[in-house]
Amino acid sequence: MPPRCGRGPGPELRSRESRRGPKMAGAVGELLREMAELEQPLEELRSLKTVVYSLPLSALRELVTGLRLGLLFDLLNGDDREQIDTCVAILDRLLQALDPVYLAQNFKVELQKGLQHSDDTVKILAMSQIGRIVENADAVPLIIASPELLREMIHSIGGKKISVAKEAIQSLSKVAQTKAGLDALFMTSMLQDLKDVMGTNDVVRYRVYELVVEISSVSPVSLGYCANSGFITQLLAELAGDDVLIRATAIEMVTGLAQSQHGRQYLAQQGTIDRISNMIIGAGSDPFSGFYLPNLVKFFGNLAMVDSPQQICERYPAFIEKVFEMIEGQEPTMIGVGLDTIGILGSCIEGKQVLHKAGNKFQEVLRRLGSLSCNAATDLRVRCLDTIASLLSLPNDQQTEDLLGLTESWFQTLHSQPMETFCNMSSQPFPEIHIGAIKIFTAIASQPWGQRLMISTPGFVEYIVDRSAEPDKPSKDAKFELVKTLVDSKTIAEIFGNQYYLQLRAYLREGPYFVKAVATVAVDGE
Repeated sequence: MPPRCGRGPGPELRSRESRRGPKMAGAVGELLREMAELEQPLEELRSLKTVVYSLPLSALRELVTGLRLGLLFDLLNGDDREQIDTCVAILDRLLQALDPVYLAQNFKVELQKGLQHSDDTVKILAMSQIGRIVENADAVPLIIASPELLREMIHSIGGKKISVAKEAIQSLSKVAQTKAGLDALFMTSMLQDLKDVMGTNDVVRYRVYELVVEISSVSPVSLGYCANSGFITQLLAELAGDDVLIRATAIEMVTGLAQSQHGRQYLAQQGTIDRISNMIIGAGSDPFSGFYLPNLVKFFGNLAMVDSPQQICERYPAFIEKVFEMIEGQEPTMIGVGLDTIGILGSCIEGKQVLHKAGNKFQEVLRRLGSLSCNAATDLRVRCLDTIASLLSLPNDQQTEDLLGLTESWFQTLHSQPMETFCNMSSQPFPEIHIGAIKIFTAIASQPWGQRLMISTPGFVEYIVDRSAEPDKPSKDAKFELVKTLVDSKTIAEIFGNQYYLQLRAYLREGPYFVKAVATVAVDGE
């Protein structure tokens, strides 16, 4: 009889599973009853763990609501390390099978005690289950109506275990996505709990700021609650603090606040964006500015991309001037941030136009990029190649005559012989440099001037269709992307000619990992 394909288990298998399910379910109940009468039930716990992990969640859902799980929660309070770990594993599996509403209705007290537990694995178990509850619209009101549990979640932000604190931040931010949740956190005694936790230390203070930024980003109403609570005012005040590391972290938090339009409007109204621009201007006279200057630049880089590169660069010229200065400097960290920022700005048409308006200053930057791509440390060379690829990229639907002239002039400014330089890089044994060069070829591959350069470079098209030139999967993927970009271009057949065009189409059709079969010849006597 032929095997059944893609139709699920046959009737015999389903019958065996249906008989096995109740039998295993009965074993779970029996083991729990046995454990209730034992002082040291570790052996039974091991057996129970094996049973619950052998059952599918669908079978556990039918079983678990009728079980007395209180015993397992009680066993978490022992001193035996293995007993606690085994109980956590069993409960994690069983609670996953429960509907979030049922879980919230019946186990709030147990979850609250779990957050108070001295063992981190128990805390993580409790917080992960709370995370499931708050993701359910019907279940989250039950958490909001439980101030004791909310309070423990807030206190978990101040715990030593970062994974628990992160889960608490995410869960509380979900609680705050309704007006009832916002009221519970900011219009009750919970607000004081948040402030008390905030006073634990610098690290915990910034965890609370992280929560506030998460909540503020949801809507103008959410931002209003956070602003009225005083948290945002306190965060903005940290920008002027004496501790440069704290200042750097504060700028990072404010950058998160600027991701939403209402957040940017608030920061503009408060004068914060102007203040950060002035901090960039004043950084030159601050010997410690290296600690926070990268975050100042990242702030404006993010602001330019979510708002308007032209408006941001024209209104805050200190930003783009500082970026150019960083790339021209000698400090690797600053160079890297400058490269990344230019790459982000130059990835869109408006950003390209802003950089072009900088005139000779940007021409100097391009020549510096060319030098860094050849002579810097490997990690900076890779970032530089990525930046160059971003600057040169120009989608098919945006290829006006002016923009094509712009990208071609930029390419020629990078090196005296840019095509030869990048071809040499593409043949180097260093994978990151090799792939970085291919990314640059991909960036210019859709542009007619780039195609003309390729076809006029001896051996280049042969290199493109030569699969043996790529030693590993990332390189093969990068080459395939180059081929795909060429084939998708409207001008490729005309510029490359039919012979090469058909070879590229065959490459694309065969995929990135195609290996041509080699025929073997049998030898007499073998």
